[in-house]
Amino acid sequence: MKLSDYIVEFLIAQGVTDIFGYPGGMVTHFMDSLDRYRDKISAHVNYHEQASAFCACGYAQAGGPFGVAYATSGPGATNLITGIANAYFDSIPTLFITGQVNTYEARGKMPLRQKGFQETDIVAIVTPVTKYAVRIDDPNQIRYVLEKAVYLCSSGRPGPVLLDVPMDIFRADIDIPVIKKFCQPESEKPDYTFIAEEMLGLLKNAKRPVILAGGGIVTSGCASEFRQIAHLLNVPVVTSMIGCGILATDDLLNYGFIGAYGNRSANFIICNSDLIISLGSRLDCRQTGNDLTKFAPDTVIYRIDIDANEFSNRISNKEIQVTADLRDLLPAILKRTQLGVYPTWITKCNRIKKLLGNLDQSKPTEMIAQLGSCLPNDAVITTDVGQNQVWTAQCLMHSEQQMVLFSGGHGAMGYALPAAIGAYFSQRRATICIVGDGGLQMNIQELEFVARESIPLKIILINNNSLGMIRHFQEMYFDSNFMQTKAEKGYLTPNFEAIAKAYGLRYGHCETALGIEQYKPMLMDQQTLFLEVQLDDTTYVLPKLSMGKPIYDQDPLMSRNLLQTLIDICYD
Repeated sequence: MKLSDYIVEFLIAQGVTDIFGYPGGMVTHFMDSLDRYRDKISAHVNYHEQASAFCACGYAQAGGPFGVAYATSGPGATNLITGIANAYFDSIPTLFITGQVNTYEARGKMPLRQKGFQETDIVAIVTPVTKYAVRIDDPNQIRYVLEKAVYLCSSGRPGPVLLDVPMDIFRADIDIPVIKKFCQPESEKPDYTFIAEEMLGLLKNAKRPVILAGGGIVTSGCASEFRQIAHLLNVPVVTSMIGCGILATDDLLNYGFIGAYGNRSANFIICNSDLIISLGSRLDCRQTGNDLTKFAPDTVIYRIDIDANEFSNRISNKEIQVTADLRDLLPAILKRTQLGVYPTWITKCNRIKKLLGNLDQSKPTEMIAQLGSCLPNDAVITTDVGQNQVWTAQCLMHSEQQMVLFSGGHGAMGYALPAAIGAYFSQRRATICIVGDGGLQMNIQELEFVARESIPLKIILINNNSLGMIRHFQEMYFDSNFMQTKAEKGYLTPNFEAIAKAYGLRYGHCETALGIEQYKPMLMDQQTLFLEVQLDDTTYVLPKLSMGKPIYDQDPLMSRNLLQTLIDICYD
């Protein structure tokens, strides 16, 4: 059997329905094999390999078994790197397949920079941002490395893996019965009884507990179990940005997401709790602020993570570190959870949320909030990076059935559009791409993909003709020298209406929340829509944390009288 055929049959057997890539000389055998199995698996051509990698991420985030992207050697492989890093930092199970020059063309151990055309040691380059990266030099390795790669990308803390396949290996014949297989390491089902009982015991003795729901809940596929536990415990919930879709916006236990750009109510509640149950959150400096002495200094933090390495970033001396897989732990907790009763604390949290809820309303937040009411109840929503991302996390009304996908740790601009494409092919349901003018232009070529395959995406372009988040930073710290972020200083945006129409896409334009409401029928139908939401260039993400301040005291500063009122509510 031809080795490239074996790879395709393996992917089909794993439940992969769609993969993404770009043609190149060193992957022509793989491309040919994909075409011969086109009735069982669809290979989609992007217009840049970075977009292929982001498509694979979106496919996996939305629920595919794991995402797959391929590229040829040299620049094709290196163009995947941003997407590989994105998958690594956000724990997304992905498999990347790169072509390589024929083994007889490779430099091997010769002290050359390069021997074969487009020869690049992609394995060495991506090793720091993959769970497993290997070049296949022997055709009989293929079963072992494929099975190992898929096991590793999905087990434990998920992440990307890469297989680099020389062209002559792709076309080699293999004898399936004799090739070595990978044996998964044996592991006993963990007994998390003690952890569950310890956590519930801490909750029983707490007066102001809060649960921090992190991205690990999303990655583990345990959002449903978590919601059951949260409602049984009746404990206030705050989230990380990546975890903000775990609870519906209008869930009575949802107090928003924490961090530098987080909701004021979430930040105030977590900092004034007496117990934080952190589930699958890294608690990085964007969440805690850079001065850890000001983050919940008197609070016990019961910190659960699948990756013990995360505990090297210790947050507090009152931190209890627990290594556990939420896929096993949450069911163990659910079996032992009894109805919690924190009526006084819930009432206080509701008062805090009400007092802080309207401090930072603006035209962009009103428009994003309105957009949420115009989307299908089961939509998959992707965002880019920058102001559009934060406004979405802060203000978009979403249901439990919807998914909100981010580029979190890596923060890769250009993510939203290709991730939406991948997510659509993963779930084949309503998919919404929210993107800024800067992010769209980083992968704008994928509009041709959308048009070519008639994908009914709703592309919501938030256009302020500026790189808004950096512009705000320049206003605060560089005397409003808007170098490279505004038109008069080197940043321009094109005529997006002309671009949308050049790709044959249905186009709409609005400048108000009411204008978005008028497009609701188009946002709900089964056709592609490119909707440009026009803002002026002086847009801001508020609240925003200044260096050295506690996360509950964001800019613009609330009145000191209000701050004292909130403190009195917590400790009265």
